[in-house]
Amino acid sequence: MELRDIEIFLTLAEELHFGRTAERLFVSQARVSQSIKAQERRIGAPLFERTSRAVRLTPIGQELRDRLQQPYKQLVEGIAELTAKANGARRTLTLGTMGAIAQTLAEPIEAFRDRHPGVELLFKEIHPPDPFGALRAGEVDIAVLWLPVHEPDLTVGPVVRTIPVLAMMSDSHPLAGRSTIELEDLADCVMLGPNGPIPRYMEDSLVPFFTPSGRPIPRGQLIRTFSEVLSAVTSGTSVALTQAEAAEYYRWPGLAYVPIADAPPSRWAMVWRTSEETDVIRDFATIVAG
Repeated sequence: MELRDIEIFLTLAEELHFGRTAERLFVSQARVSQSIKAQERRIGAPLFERTSRAVRLTPIGQELRDRLQQPYKQLVEGIAELTAKANGARRTLTLGTMGAIAQTLAEPIEAFRDRHPGVELLFKEIHPPDPFGALRAGEVDIAVLWLPVHEPDLTVGPVVRTIPVLAMMSDSHPLAGRSTIELEDLADCVMLGPNGPIPRYMEDSLVPFFTPSGRPIPRGQLIRTFSEVLSAVTSGTSVALTQAEAAEYYRWPGLAYVPIADAPPSRWAMVWRTSEETDVIRDFATIVAG
């Protein structure tokens, strides 16, 4: 039985609810069901009684829970202690963020530091055109990314921010004087394009390729960093869509920020490599999610 399957079983034995178990472990409900079914086939007996109203442990399930709880706890604690020793008794957790996101998470980050004084929290900037590169290279342990994220090797944790989207433009742009614009207006703008391997579905979720009526939204200069975004926008040649915090943290001369009335808010979540998931990563995600 894999360690992850033991964790799923013990969590379900505690929660007695497939949905809550999935949410707690940041996996799909289907993954929980598949794991339990595989364990029941291996043991040769049902571990849970499932009805439309409740989930209960069977006598075999109760015995398995009692036999696994303490050894599992000792194993997890032992791995954590040895990992800390191997890293000089101090572990590190590297968080990848974009723009002003790190500043907005200051309070939960301090709460994490209080709970994990033996973990050094490091920060690395992630550029929007390459949201997954640093994760897959092992340069960051957790990335704070906007959704959706549909990558088979990555786990999407809890949503930590829901943020309005604004149009960033030169204050001389024809739309800059308006109190709000609509997505349809973007067809009359030239949007900055990403210079990197961002998936098309992720780019489209933040900067659509078409307006609601089907008009194409033009792409112009390709950029890689936020500094390049600021320079291109203030030159007056392009418009960028960005998170609302940018209007607070990046008040450059010559910039204007205009709300987009019908743009859905941008949802941001913790994302990490499924194969490298640890108890510290899960705890950090839980604390930041509140």
